[in-house]
Order: sequence, then C-alpha cells, then structure tokens
Amino acid sequence: MIVFLVATLTFVLLQVAPGDPLTRASEITLVPQQVLEQQRRNFGLDRPVHVQYARYLANVARGDFGYSFREHRPAAAAIAERIPNTLLLAAAALVITFALGILIGALQATRRGSAADELLSLTSLTLYSMPVFWLGVMLLLLFGVTLGWFPAGGVVDDAIYPYLSPLGRLGNRLHHLILPAVTLGAVGAAATARYQRAAMLDVVGQDFVRTARAKGLRERAVFFRHALRNALLPVITLFGLFFPLLLSGSVLVETVFAWPGIGKLAVDAIHGRDYAVVTAVAIIAAIMVVVGNLLADLLYRLADPRTREAQ
Repeated sequence: MIVFLVATLTFVLLQVAPGDPLTRASEITLVPQQVLEQQRRNFGLDRPVHVQYARYLANVARGDFGYSFREHRPAAAAIAERIPNTLLLAAAALVITFALGILIGALQATRRGSAADELLSLTSLTLYSMPVFWLGVMLLLLFGVTLGWFPAGGVVDDAIYPYLSPLGRLGNRLHHLILPAVTLGAVGAAATARYQRAAMLDVVGQDFVRTARAKGLRERAVFFRHALRNALLPVITLFGLFFPLLLSGSVLVETVFAWPGIGKLAVDAIHGRDYAVVTAVAIIAAIMVVVGNLLADLLYRLADPRTREAQ
C-alpha cells in the first residue's frame, strides 16, 4: 500500500509540474516541433491523464519504469547499473552508524558525568547538528584536497583499476568508499550514540541489573550480557528509520563526492526532467522504508526472546 501511494503521489506531482520529459529536449536541441509531437504520441504523453495513470501503474507492476530520455535507455537499466554503488555506500554507512554509535553511547553511560562523557556528548551533538552536505564538503577539502589522503571523488581510479589484482581492486574501492561512508554514517552515529546512552542509563538502574551484580557477576558480564543487550532494543527501532533515510542522505553525499549511485542519478534526472528515473527512485525509496521496518522487526525478535515466546 505504501509503495502504491508513493507511486500515485509521484505521478500526480509530475503531472502538475510544467512540461514533460521531452520539454528539456526542445530547450537544448534544435529538434523540430513535428518530431517532438510524434515522440509524444509514440510514448503516450498526449493521452488523457487517467489513461497515462493506468498504463503507468501497469508498467510499474511489471517492473517497467519507462524510458529515460536523458540516459537514452530504460530507466530500470540506468538504476540497475547505479544501485550497487548506492547499496555499498548505504551498507558501509549503516555499519558506521550503529557500530560507532552504540559503542560511544555505551561508553558514555558507563562513565556518566565524567569528562569523557561530556566531551563525547559535545562531539555527538555537534555532528548531529551538521548538515550532511556541509560535513562532506569539509571532509573532502581537508582529507581529499589539502592532505591528499583520500580520492576526491568517484568509485575507483579508472586509469589503474583494470590493471590491479583482485585484492588491489578491493583496496582501491575501499579507499574511495571511506570518505563518503564516514560522511553519511557520522551524523547517524551521533544520533545513535545519544539514543544508546539514554537507553543504557535507563537499563542500568533496573532491578535485574542490580540482581546480576548481587549474584557476584563481573562488571563486564553485567554490562554485555544484561545491560547492553536490553538497552539495544530501543536503538533497533532506529534501524527502520535510518535505512530509508540513507537514500535521501546519499543524494547529497553522492553529489559531493561524485559517487555514481542512484542519489546522484536522481539529482541529474530532476535537473533534466527525466521523470521516469525520478519516479523509479521515489518507488525504490518507498520500498526501502518497507524493507527497513521489516528488518527492524526481525532484529527486534532476535534481540528480545519475549517477542518470540508471545507467538
């Protein structure tokens, strides 16, 4: 239902927008008007709105998102070429978001009120307040341009990548991945750390933690086996929110770092009035919302045995 509503809303908004996918072609080329009109008839753009809508839904149900006039190929093919890069970036950012965020939040909770806690709180709040595109530009200027530690953009070094060994290709790809992944994951890690700290502080004061200590368990066992596991439950719900948000964040990050994913593809499609690609990316974002919530539910069941016992 969510995907259907997003597809419908996207169609309506594009119909309200001035022009059509061929308008851009008429603005930047000397294509005769007769040719453009024939193209509109060929692609059904001259038909009534309700006919276009029915045809659009039928095509989407078959996985046909239409023809990309900017890419000169089906929109599905353009997205299929770019989506592995976006998924790679999103996966790396997710690891940074939750691994780093949970670690920092847990450390803060165990050192509540200390100088380290205050410093980490200030750092996470500062990162959380930063616009992701501004952080990306700053990291690019510092580590990519000034220091030259990382590439300034792209997925691989096109000049040397074909001649590298498999291990060398992996290293080259990871070298290009670090800056955009850190940019996309750092802001999420700051938010996760604050949630994790609050959840840990709420758990460590509960009776079962005091009982575990009273039994003589080591503090590390109390921390990892009892407090941390239960404190993860509220943070797991964030997964369903962060997973689709990575797509919207990747639009900015991929543009800053020239990362050829679907985020950059969507930006180029908007500028070029490539409505087929815009529609496809919007539907993929809706699917990511559904998948993210499903994964969060599954992770919650794994982390909390009570949800399995209630079945």
